[in-house]
Amino acid sequence: MSLPTLHDLYRPLGSTGLLVSPLGLGTVKLGRDQGVKYPNGFQIPDDDEARMLLRQARQLGINLIDTAPAYGRSEERLGPLLRGQRQDWVIVSKVGEEFEAGVSRHDFSAAHTRMSIERSLKRLETDFIDLVLVHSDGNDLHILNDCEVYETLAQLKKEGKIRGFGFSGKTVEGGVKALEQGDCAMVTYNLNEQAEKAVIDYAAAHGKGILVKKALASGHVCLAPGVDPVRASFTLLFAQTGVASAIVGTINPLHLAHNVATAAQVIRQR
Repeated sequence: MSLPTLHDLYRPLGSTGLLVSPLGLGTVKLGRDQGVKYPNGFQIPDDDEARMLLRQARQLGINLIDTAPAYGRSEERLGPLLRGQRQDWVIVSKVGEEFEAGVSRHDFSAAHTRMSIERSLKRLETDFIDLVLVHSDGNDLHILNDCEVYETLAQLKKEGKIRGFGFSGKTVEGGVKALEQGDCAMVTYNLNEQAEKAVIDYAAAHGKGILVKKALASGHVCLAPGVDPVRASFTLLFAQTGVASAIVGTINPLHLAHNVATAAQVIRQR
């Protein structure tokens, strides 16, 4: 018997016109192994391992890939790895956070935003990025009210360099404000943290897109014995009609297959 896949479960990402798989592949582990909040250490996969992981993701029906300049070498590795496959992927990247020499820094100016997008286009070897999110430092309302990043992204969308833009924030107020002016918000929502549910509800009511980060609490979910934490997490998540896709950052092929099979079963049983 073949395992369930996500090929027939794509869903609209708000009103962007993009159709995405209910799970997306997060790629921080393709480019960065410092300052990441996972319970266990890991080794960054080599090109052959990364290529096999991407191929497996596509075979399982995943079409959404999530990257960022703050993910070390992730973007520059994905460019060559995805060569010839641009039409197969919805690519999400970010602006606002840089990670250099083991240290994060943030810049939400117009000049940096434009430079960052041009650099991402070059690294990813593409003419456009499907969705760009602002990588918040936690000061969500300050970034949206006082910085130039959002209006610059709106201009880049008009120029056709990005197809949609939004915000990966840390507060309900920031998430809602970001959705008022943008296309999508990325929120934390899992068995341990549900404070941003109001952002998901706002998106559902206004036809905006929601991507979920830390859907499995970055590997920290703990439940009673005999309870599958992945199934419990996805049951909670996909009960929310506003959620388009959850980003999972595994580099383990078995974990990836299990995540996809579980998500497909949970969604079909709803």
